Amino acid sequence: MESGANGDSIEKLQGLQITSLEGDEGEEREMVAYEYEDDDEDDGEDEEEQEPVTLGFLEKPKNRWSLLRHLFPSKAGGPPAWLDPINLPTGRSCLCDMCGEPLQFVLQVYAPIIEKESTFHRTLFLFMCPSMACLRRDQHEQWKRPPETASRSVKVFRCQLPHSNPYYSSEPPKCNGTDKPSGPGVSLCNWCGTWKGDKVCSSCRRAHYCSQKHQVTHWRSGHKVECQQPNLSSPASDSNLADAGTTSVASNSLWPEYEMINEDESEYDTEMSEVNGQTNVLVSKTGVDDTMKSLLDSFEGDSDRRSWATFQERLAKAPEQVLRYCRSTGVKALWPTSSGQLSKPDIPKCSYCGGPRCFEFQILPQLLFYFGVSNDVDSLDWATMVVYTCESSCEANVSYKEEFVWVQHSLSSVP
Repeated sequence: MESGANGDSIEKLQGLQITSLEGDEGEEREMVAYEYEDDDEDDGEDEEEQEPVTLGFLEKPKNRWSLLRHLFPSKAGGPPAWLDPINLPTGRSCLCDMCGEPLQFVLQVYAPIIEKESTFHRTLFLFMCPSMACLRRDQHEQWKRPPETASRSVKVFRCQLPHSNPYYSSEPPKCNGTDKPSGPGVSLCNWCGTWKGDKVCSSCRRAHYCSQKHQVTHWRSGHKVECQQPNLSSPASDSNLADAGTTSVASNSLWPEYEMINEDESEYDTEMSEVNGQTNVLVSKTGVDDTMKSLLDSFEGDSDRRSWATFQERLAKAPEQVLRYCRSTGVKALWPTSSGQLSKPDIPKCSYCGGPRCFEFQILPQLLFYFGVSNDVDSLDWATMVVYTCESSCEANVSYKEEFVWVQHSLSSVP
C-alpha cells in the first residue's frame, strides 16, 4: 500500500488510487493495464467488456465517524464531507441553473492520484437538482459548448490537496473514532448541511443558511420556536462540532446517507464461475445467458434496446453496483443506449488548463433505489451519469474546479 493510504477505511479505496496520466505510455498503472480506443468511430463495446473496472456498492455506515471529512470517505446521500472545508463553491455554482434552487448532494468519490504531490488527496463531488423537469431541460443544455454557456441542473466538482496542507495531519488516521482534522471548517447551512452558510438568522445569530429559500423553509419548519430558546450549548461544544466536520442538519429531504465500498469487477467474474459449478443454484449462468440472448434477439434492429440488453447483462454480474470507476486515457463508459452517447470530440476541454478531459466514473440508476426515489412519471430518473475530468488533474487557482458530467436518459424516455 502506498504512503497515501490512510487507515482501514482508506484501504478499501486502494482500487481508486491511480497513477498520473502525464507519465510515459509504457508506465505501469496501479489499477491494471487498460485497452485503448483505436479510433473515435469504433463503438468500443467489445473493448469495454475487457477493461477492468472498480465497482461502488452502498451500505449503511457502521460508525458515524467513518464518514467525516478527515477520514476521506467515498459516500452517497446526506451532506457532503468537503475535502477543503473552507473554500467551498459559491454563487451560482451551488444553484440549479434552471430553477435557481440550491443543488442537492448526490455522492462523492475519493480518488487520489498518488504519483503527484498536488493530488495526494483528491475527491470528486456530484450534485443535482431533484426536479425531473430541470433534468429534462438539462438534456438540451449539456450539448452547448463555448462560447455558449450551458445551464446545468447537474454539476460535478474536483478538489485536491497535497500531502502537507492546513486541514489534515500528514499522519494516516487511526480510524478508531479519535481522529480529528487539523482545524475547523466554514459554517455550513443549518437546513441542508451542504453549502456555505454565509447568511445568519438576524434574531438568534446562531443559525446559518446558504440561501434565503433555506432560511425561510427552516423558519417555517420550527426554527421560529427554536430561535427564541436560550443557547444551551457552549461555544466550546459548537467548536468541537465544527472541528469534527459535522453540522446540525434540519432538512429531512436529503437523500439517505450511505458509505461507498469499492471492489474490483473481476472478482465477480470469479464468483460467477464458482456459482456455475454448483448444481443447486436457482439460476445458472447458462440460464442467464440464454435469457439475455433471447432479449438480444428480440431487440434485433433496435440499437437502443439492444444496447440496453448488453448494459444489463454486464451489470448482472453485480446487480447492486451504483458506480463504475475506471480512469485512464481512452477508456469509455458503459452506455445503456446507443442514442445520446457522448463521442470523444464532444467531450469539452478543461475550462482551467485547456487540456483534454477523460472518463473517470459513471453513476448507475440503481442509486435511485437506495435513495428511495419513486417510480412515478415525474420522478427523477436517468440511464447513467458519466463524469469526465481533466486528464492532467490540473491545479489552477480555485479549490473546487467544475468538471463535466453527461446525463443519458433512461430507456423509457427513448422514442
